[in-house]
Parts: sequence; C-alpha cells; structure tokens
Amino acid sequence: MPRIAYFGPRGTFTEQAARALLPTAEFVAVPTIPEAVAQVRGARAELACVPIENSVEGAVSAAMDTLAADDVPVLAIAEHLLPIRFSVLVRPGLTAADVRTVASHPHALAQVRRWVEENLPNAVTRVSDSTASAAVGVLEGTFDAAVTAPVAVEHYPLEVLATGIADEPDAITRFLLLARPDQLPAPTGADRTSVIVVVSHRPGELAAILTELATRGINLTRIESRPLRNRFGEYRFYLDFDGHVAERRVGEALSALRRRSQRVVFLGSYPKAEGVVSPVTAPNRDADYAESAEWLAAIHRGEDV
Repeated sequence: MPRIAYFGPRGTFTEQAARALLPTAEFVAVPTIPEAVAQVRGARAELACVPIENSVEGAVSAAMDTLAADDVPVLAIAEHLLPIRFSVLVRPGLTAADVRTVASHPHALAQVRRWVEENLPNAVTRVSDSTASAAVGVLEGTFDAAVTAPVAVEHYPLEVLATGIADEPDAITRFLLLARPDQLPAPTGADRTSVIVVVSHRPGELAAILTELATRGINLTRIESRPLRNRFGEYRFYLDFDGHVAERRVGEALSALRRRSQRVVFLGSYPKAEGVVSPVTAPNRDADYAESAEWLAAIHRGEDV
C-alpha cells in the first residue's frame, strides 16, 4: 500500500483530493507543502499530493517554488480537479452572533469574504496555516469559527454552522500527485505536460520559447512566472501544455526549449483530469514527423527523393 504525504493536518481539501486520486493508499498528513514534497524526495513516502492552482486565487506559490527548489526531481503522474465548497465549523453551542474571530488559510478566506461579511458581521478574520489547522484552533479556543473543507467535521468534534458556501460557486482547485522519477504514465491522447523554464535574459526570448510550442501545434494551457530569488528582475516560467512527451511534436518542442533556455525542469506528462482530447492535425501528427524524418534520412543516404 503506497504512502501519500499530503498538506495537512487531517481534514484539508488536499486530503480530499488525495483520497480521490488513490482511495486505498496510506495517507500521511504533514504540516507544509514543502514537507509533503520532501517526503517523496527523501523516499519516506512514495507519493505526495499538493495543490498547484486555484481558479479564484491563482497559483499556489509554495508548491511552485518547492518544485523548482531541489536537485532531487519529482514528477507529476496525475492531477485532480476539486470543486471548492466550504463549511464553517464552531464549538458546540456557538451561534453566528457569538462568532468574533473566523480563521482559515488565506486562499480560503479570499473565497468566502463576502459570505463572512454578510453572515458573521461581528467577526474579524485570522490567517492559519491550513483550513484544518483553523479547526484545531477552534477546538483549542484560539478562534471562534473555522472555514474548512467539508471533510474536516469527520475529524474534529465541532458543529457545522454553515456548509456548501463559496463566493464563487464554480471555484476549482487543481492538485498534482507527485512521485520520484520512474516510468512515466503512458500516453492516453488526453494528456498534459508541465515544465519550468528559465529563459536567457535577452529581448524576445520568452516569445521565442512560446513560438517553439505554437509552430508544432501545441496548445499552451497555463503560464505563470516566479522570481529568481538570487537575480532581481529575472524569472522562471511554469508552462502547462497539451500533449505527452512520448509524442514526437512534444519531444521536439522540449528539445528546442532545452537548447534555447538556461534551464528546463521537466515536471511530468500525465492524464488530464478533465479527459478532453486536443485534436492534432497535419503537419504535427507523429506520422508526419516520421515521414519527414525518413525523407531527411533518404537525403543523407544519397537516394533520389
């Protein structure tokens, strides 16, 4: 039974995502996202589940920086999209009028700000390390209420003041399942590839990098930047795009990125959670690459082409 380290404590949305990805695993809660990834890098767990982006609040910077920060690589082998609805938990007997402090992770507080203002008008917000640690704070009397994942009430003896709340009803968080490098997931036809690219500090270099994808018919689905901490004004770029490294067009694009860039970190090719196939048309099908490669080989052999 594989061990999955996840951003805890128990009762977080990350736990829900981890259980959805691999229901039969042994789940190990750790206090931070970097520690979850360190569990895999240090071979203390086979897998780690971490949040990578939210449709309301954007990228999870702790996860992005952690993926780029270590010489021991990890690869994404799966992803999960989790609709985000919150519960508000209180100690038994407390009413909305009694709530003076409400705590949660900053991303969670941002997604229920309007609800809190309308329904807990006497409360001030407090930041916690995670949604579940806010529940622990309520148990200990540090806070009056916690904005949590619905699963938290299964772990903590608190009452549900409200549930199913979200200022943005279509909010989604994307999670990655990480492992040490081994055999990549096989191509499914509906795959995503993730990389980190540090471009050369010259005019037009980012545009040139993106052109390497566009000319091969590769659909870019996400681009994020994070600063290089030791070089002010320079950035690393996180790219997600459709396709699998086993496809000729994706492999050639990655090779081109490697030639043009200061550094490329391959983060994995894995099935897309939504399972949507992106059609590949000529001249970017594998068969087209194979035909053109054979044509060039015939020239090298001196054959009449």
